Amino acid sequence: MTGRAPATPPSPAPGDPLPRVALVVPDFQLERALAAECGAGCVAGVDEAGRGALAGPVFAAAVALPLDDPTLAEALREVRDSKLLTAAARERLLPLIAQHAVATGVGQASAATIDRLGILPATRLAMGEAIRALSPSAAAVLIDGPIRLAAVALPQRPVIRGDQLSVSIAAASILAKVYRDRTMVALHERFPEYSFARHKGYGTAEHRRVLAALGPCPEHRLTFAPLAERKGETADYADFTD
Repeated sequence: MTGRAPATPPSPAPGDPLPRVALVVPDFQLERALAAECGAGCVAGVDEAGRGALAGPVFAAAVALPLDDPTLAEALREVRDSKLLTAAARERLLPLIAQHAVATGVGQASAATIDRLGILPATRLAMGEAIRALSPSAAAVLIDGPIRLAAVALPQRPVIRGDQLSVSIAAASILAKVYRDRTMVALHERFPEYSFARHKGYGTAEHRRVLAALGPCPEHRLTFAPLAERKGETADYADFTD
């Protein structure tokens, strides 16, 4: 896409691993275009975290930013797709996003809900909850990925790789990731043998070894491979990274 400069990622804190480099710097082009198209005064970016994990909830967040603020681009210059940031950088950016946002909202769907509905409907449920939590309400939404929300009666635009293109979506990705990570750390206190604080419920080799030895806990998604395969059922997909 033209007009976007190569990214300059934020400097990691001492001891943090170096983040991957983004291909582009997110900006406000998509927000402004949708606002102009719909006559909307408040456009929110929406993203999820944890869709591909084997355990824990899927989270979603919505962030509406003041597009008429001339200082906003500089204030949020370090905001990127959450996957391109270290955990320390995400935690540092969270209060900055909250400070500058017009509104933020967070939603989630539990592992039991994911098993009952499927991961995509559960993700839509969490996104709808996040959008409804916005106050003031959004007039239109940008959604990361090829997802449409039939239950949300607002103008909406799905954006492939939206978390790399839109500051609002990138900000939402940070909120969703931070709140989910905190939830997984809390679940680690309840189920320390699964080391949720370390892998956040994703299917790492360590996590799979513990699953093979102990079986699932109540926070595992029983319809996801390899858990469904243990029961001889058809597995839902779990090949996502966020």
